[in-house]
Amino acid sequence: MTAAQPNDFQLQRRLQQDSIQLAGRTVYINPFLYWRRFDSNTDRWLREPGQLGEDQIKINRRRFYPELDWTYLDEQERALKDGSVEMFLKSLELIGTFHPELNAGQLLEIERKMAVTKKLAFERWVEKSFRRRFKEEHRERKRFARERFWRTWKEWMSLETTHQAVGPMVALIVLTGFTGWSFGVSSISCPSLLTPIEQTGIR
Repeated sequence: MTAAQPNDFQLQRRLQQDSIQLAGRTVYINPFLYWRRFDSNTDRWLREPGQLGEDQIKINRRRFYPELDWTYLDEQERALKDGSVEMFLKSLELIGTFHPELNAGQLLEIERKMAVTKKLAFERWVEKSFRRRFKEEHRERKRFARERFWRTWKEWMSLETTHQAVGPMVALIVLTGFTGWSFGVSSISCPSLLTPIEQTGIR
C-alpha cells in the first residue's frame, strides 16, 4: 500500500497537468492522449516539427512566450521555441476538433493552462524530435554516400579503358608476388655460412 500511494499520487498529479475540468467535463490538454483517435497522417502531422508555416508561428510567438525577447535568442534556441509554439497551435487545433462544443472562453482557459503546464514538456519533445531528425538525416547522407561510391566504382569498372588497364595491373601484381615468393623460398633453402670455431688448448 505504501509503495502504491506515491505512484497513485504521481499519476493523479500528471493527469491534473494533462487535463482540465470544464463544465463538469474532462478535457485533455496533452495532445498525445488523443492518439487512439488519430489517423496516420494526423499522427505524423503532430509529431514532426515544420508542418506549420513560418509566418503563422511568428505571429504567435508572443502569444505563448510573452516573457521572451526573441531578438536575443540564438538560432538553436529560436528553432526550439518555434517548435514549441507549433506544438501549442497543433494541440489547440486538435482539442477544438475533438471538442467542438467548447466556446471561445473555454478554449482560452485551456490555452492559459497549457502555457503554464506544457511549455517545458513541448520544448523537450521538440528537442527530441530535432535529435531524431538529425540522426535520420545523418544516416541518410551516409547511405547516399555509400550508394554513390559503389555506383561510381561500378561505372569505372565498366569502362573499356579500365578493362585494358586492369589486365596488365593484375599480371604485374601476380608477377611481383611470384618473384617475392621465389626469393623467399631460395633464401630459406640455402645453407647458412658458419665460421669454424677456433679452439685453443693448454699444452
